Amino acid sequence: MDWMLFALFFVACGAAGATGALFPTGEWYKGLNKPTWVPPNWVFPIAWTSIYILMSFAGARVAVLDGSGYALAFWAVQIAFNTLWTPVFFGLRHWKASLMAMAGLWFAVLGCMITSFSLDFWAGMAFVPYMVWVCIAAALNVSMVRLNPDQKPLEFNRL
Repeated sequence: MDWMLFALFFVACGAAGATGALFPTGEWYKGLNKPTWVPPNWVFPIAWTSIYILMSFAGARVAVLDGSGYALAFWAVQIAFNTLWTPVFFGLRHWKASLMAMAGLWFAVLGCMITSFSLDFWAGMAFVPYMVWVCIAAALNVSMVRLNPDQKPLEFNRL
């Protein structure tokens, strides 16, 4: 594995992960109705750090292989949707729009996993925990919309 490629993919993951610090949950989130199965807060940084390491590993493994164009394109799309979801959900509090971002993320991660498996077994396996986590996150996103039907997106003054 090329460690420089791993580092570059990990920097992209770090940029995506930074949105969590830019758009924290805050007090408004604590008062919301949540499903009983929502993971405790301490799980999220552990899960995301592990997933970002695995994503970087997978990206570095497939980037050097012939025919990796689709896998890398899916990698780019999934990190874009990954980066988009947090500002839409926590920043704008536009949960219905976040469902669209989540759907894009789900399909991009699935595409990443399938195309990575076609090139390298271990790269494909590295996306399995991410796919599981995105399924949980999607179910949580849907549950939050259903349990908090009166939640409105933030409004901004327009120029």
